[in-house]
Amino acid sequence: MVLGVSLHEILWLAVALVVGGMISGVLAGLFGVSGGSVIVPVLYEAFRVLGVSEDVRMQLCLGTSIAIVVPTTIRSFVTHRAKGAVIPGVIRRWALPAVIGVACSAVIASFAPAAVLTAAFVLVASFIAFKLLFAGDRWNLGNELPGPLPMTLYGFGIGFFGSLMGVSGGAISTIILTVYGKPIHNAVATSSGVAVPITIAGAIGFVLAGLPHQAELPPLSLGFVSLIGLAVTAPVASYVAPYGAHLAHRLPRRTLEIAFGCFLLAVSLRFLVSLF
Repeated sequence: MVLGVSLHEILWLAVALVVGGMISGVLAGLFGVSGGSVIVPVLYEAFRVLGVSEDVRMQLCLGTSIAIVVPTTIRSFVTHRAKGAVIPGVIRRWALPAVIGVACSAVIASFAPAAVLTAAFVLVASFIAFKLLFAGDRWNLGNELPGPLPMTLYGFGIGFFGSLMGVSGGAISTIILTVYGKPIHNAVATSSGVAVPITIAGAIGFVLAGLPHQAELPPLSLGFVSLIGLAVTAPVASYVAPYGAHLAHRLPRRTLEIAFGCFLLAVSLRFLVSLF
């Protein structure tokens, strides 16, 4: 699959993965997301150049992205928790249903067309962006988090859709917390913790889901996880994540909301173009 790829192309791909890892790590700390929305497009272009089949390319991007951000989300959460910004009890209530959601999405990812996964990414990310940029508090559902059943359903949705998007679900959990009146700094900090069990379960799920497709995948892949992409990008992303977390706590609330919204719109546009 990699025959015909020049050394020059390989070097450029390596540089792109390192830069993508740096941006991903900063975003993980800054927005409480995994940074997968940056890593996935970089991986997609890399795997395209390397000749990975379109039938498994998006799945390989998503699985590798989830695996890459496991250490990143852990470091991000540790930094936010040290600043005392995590909302008590939310992570405990969302962890188990989120992991179940990840398991369900991994099963779907094993046979769902790549266009379906891409469309899910665009729809969810665009909704979040418009809420942050234009709706303000008008789309809020209340000033307190709901009871056990809605919280369980939210947790499942965070894991399910986050995994299908190849991210940690941090963006989704952030928007849920903000529509219930939680300040974005606290929402970002809490979302970084919610991301930890989701990314771990997601990485395992994509490995298992990809095993039946091993013959279609490039060398040094473990299921839908590229070990080369993991080795190049994960250390860089993990190293810079705390810097993003420190920056998040220095920015005003509205500045952070606008930055997050613009970031999501840019990523959504990139994937929307790829559908046509």
